[in-house]
Parts: sequence; structure tokens; C-alpha cells
Amino acid sequence: MTVTEEKAVNVGPAGIEVAYERWGDGQAPPVLLVMGIALQMHGWPDGFCAELTGRGVQLIRFDNRDAGLSSHFPDAPVPDVPAALAGDLSSASYTLSDMAADAVGLLDALGLDSAHVVGLSLGGAIAQTMAIEHPGRVRSLTSLMSTTGDRTVGLPDTAALSALAGPPPKSREEVVDRTVNAVRVLGSPGYAFDEAAARERAARAFDRSYDPLGVARQAVASVASGDRTALLRSLRLPTLVIHGADDPMCDVSGGRATAEAVPGAELAVFPGMGHDLPRDLWPEIAALITDLVHRTEASRGGRWGVSSEEPHRPGGTVTARP
Repeated sequence: MTVTEEKAVNVGPAGIEVAYERWGDGQAPPVLLVMGIALQMHGWPDGFCAELTGRGVQLIRFDNRDAGLSSHFPDAPVPDVPAALAGDLSSASYTLSDMAADAVGLLDALGLDSAHVVGLSLGGAIAQTMAIEHPGRVRSLTSLMSTTGDRTVGLPDTAALSALAGPPPKSREEVVDRTVNAVRVLGSPGYAFDEAAARERAARAFDRSYDPLGVARQAVASVASGDRTALLRSLRLPTLVIHGADDPMCDVSGGRATAEAVPGAELAVFPGMGHDLPRDLWPEIAALITDLVHRTEASRGGRWGVSSEEPHRPGGTVTARP
């Protein structure tokens, strides 16, 4: 499959540039992939994207603001993550609402009234915010390895974070090594670690764009956006929550809290899965996502838009790969 990277300009209320790719049949149901903090659109592995398109959907993957080749904000206030965690949000340049508006603006630029939205980690929080603030634009919601913004759930493992500590990398080689080590530490203990693939993605990301302050700006935006739990309870759309039982970056309690908050949400928990997408799980995770997409399409007769008056399939809890 030939995929061409493109750029949309004057996107959303902020009028930013957004780099994106489209995969698959343009007549198939559109699925917007929203990536997490510190990662670019290629954080969605090509093989996983192929698994999804092979199940009858089209994909849009893109760089969030302050990542990859989308707009960066070097003139914004210097982000102070520790201060934000302590309650001082004065260094916040934007919030998840702004990032959600960017994603909706990309749908506008592509001529899409709505899409099925799949978000991973911070991208899950952005996807949740899209569903809350732009309900007519989100056909279904899949929240992967994410949480509600409630800082009593979904906490990282302190030992894992300690293993990532160290002086800032200075060279391309050091950045790539640091990234590969992070993927190893935060990844899935129940599955083989593909170092070659992790190294290739890390090098590709560095060569496209390296902006550690942009990562910090995204982190502060997440903290500044607060707890979404009460707002998630107001959602009325088909929702799937996927989480790893062994996620050291976002404890599975974050996924469980998300599924508990959204009425009718389905929950899939994978033992041995951490804060990544193990290759062995690509077919199963892709099947869960596309099953939700096709069920949603069938229940609405292929119509775009989400109405709170329309019933959807009752959810439940599914523990995957027992």
C-alpha cells in the first residue's frame, strides 16, 4: 500500500498546520488515530495500520501539535511539569480541549462530518475530550491505555519511571538509545521486545522532528485539563476501552475507571500487555476496534453523526486473552 504524507493548513480555531496520512479505501468508514505524548503519527506501527485497513476501514493518522511535522510553539511559555503537578498551571500553553479542536479541524479539512476516533495514552484523553466537547463529530470512541484525568487512578509505576531517569540526551544516538530504553521499560512484559522495530521508529521520529519542550508542553496540557470523569458519564456513544493488565505507565485502574464512567462502555484487558502495542496482539486489538466500528455503522444504517437519542449496543466487560 502506497501512503503519502500530506499537510493540512489553517486547521481548527488555532489555524495550525497538521501533518497526516490516509490509509485504505476512501469509501470505507473513517477511523481517526490520535497518538499519545512524545510520539508522532508513526507511533501507530505500519503493520498495525495494515491490520485495521484489512478489516474494512480507512485510517487517518496525524501528528498532534508540538509533535512531528505539525505546528510547534517555540515562543510559548517554558513548560514546567513539576509546577503543574503541584497546582501551578501558569506555564500551560494550551489544553486538551485545544488539541481536540485540532483533531476536529483536521476532519473539517478532510471533508469528514465525523469519524470513529481511536486514541492511545494522551491520545485517549484527547479522544475522550473530542467525544465530550464535539459529540456530533465522534461516531464511536476507543480509548487505549488511557485514563480519565482523575489523578487517583492510572498512575505510573515509580520504579519504571526511576529506570528512565538520567541526564538529557545530547546527540541523535543518545536520543534514539533513550527512546528504545523507554519502550523496553514501558512495554509489554508478556511479549517479545522488538528492539529493531523500536530503534527504527525512534530514529525515524528524531529525523522528522525532535522537540523535548514540545513534549513537556503536551504534558502540562494534560495536567491542566483536569478530571473528565463526570463529563464522561454524560457520553452516549459506542465506547471501547482497551488496556494492558501490566501497564507501568498508566495503571490498568485508569482504563477500568474510564469504562466505568462511560455508560455502556466495553472493556478489554490484555494480560501481559504494557504501554505499547505488541505485534502478537495486533490482530486481536484491530479486530476489537473494527468490530465496534462496523457494529456502529450497522446500527445507524451508515449515517454520520451521533445522537444522544439513538440507542447503541449495551456494553460489558471483556477480559481478552485469559
